[in-house]
Amino acid sequence: MRLSTRGRYAVMAMVELAARQHALPPPAPGKASPPVSLAEIAAGQMLSLAYLEQLFGPLRRAGLVASARGPGGGYRLARPAREIPISAIVDAVDEPIRATRCEEGAPGCIAGRRCLTHDLWAELGEQIRLFLDGLTLEDVVRGRVLGRAASPLPAEEWTGA
Repeated sequence: MRLSTRGRYAVMAMVELAARQHALPPPAPGKASPPVSLAEIAAGQMLSLAYLEQLFGPLRRAGLVASARGPGGGYRLARPAREIPISAIVDAVDEPIRATRCEEGAPGCIAGRRCLTHDLWAELGEQIRLFLDGLTLEDVVRGRVLGRAASPLPAEEWTGA
């Protein structure tokens, strides 16, 4: 299971933006932190500037970043990093996390029938979504990711045995 390039690059860019903002002294009360240029973000993550330009439009429309035009312009987080779940970034760039090959509303996986592994892959996709819902930009910037994956319940707990 893997995220698409679009989703991964959006997360990488947002983490770079959050890390750069985190490294700056806090702005004066009532002032916004200085914007970070897309060129700086692209260089920091070794990503294509043209590709980032395509990603930041949806991120702005989703209310995750705010833009500043003109000389010295760029982007800043629209709200604190602790309030931005990683799943919101992936959602903003229209990248559903799906592990099945089934299409919504289609008759089935194989020859119009639901495949035997459908529920397995659907649950895997849901676990990934839940994991990304529980992590914020701040968690990633501060290195609070390792050890966050939860073990599934033992079989006797979910079967009622």
